[in-house]
Amino acid sequence: MFKEFKAFIMRGNVVDLAVGVIIGAAFKTVVDSLVANVFTPLIGLIGGTDFRDLNIILKHSKVVNGKVTDTGLVLGYGQFFTDVISFVLIAAAVFFFVVKPLNALAERRRRGEEEEPPKLTNEEVLLTEIRDLLQARAT
Repeated sequence: MFKEFKAFIMRGNVVDLAVGVIIGAAFKTVVDSLVANVFTPLIGLIGGTDFRDLNIILKHSKVVNGKVTDTGLVLGYGQFFTDVISFVLIAAAVFFFVVKPLNALAERRRRGEEEEPPKLTNEEVLLTEIRDLLQARAT
């Protein structure tokens, strides 16, 4: 049973997945830092509005003798807007700093490769041989 488990763990796709998850977690930290420390302050300069504090109080808390007996309900739509904006900024950062450069690199590699001619079917090979024989007889 241990040998089967070892074979499963050492299979290429499991190791690749583990490496991908680890690199993805590290990359998430970098992208989150880029958004929080670069993009968000720049947007703050332009807009100057912090949406996190925007909310609607649906139900107030009850306080009896200085103790909260019933917690209130708050609709925090401002935090939702902030999260949506963060998502869009993270998606833009990944697209422009990872996807576009990798696509450009792949395109550059493809341009360097010569396209191989399409493989001929058996009928096309026979027709080519017949054509060549007819041309040889005609001359």
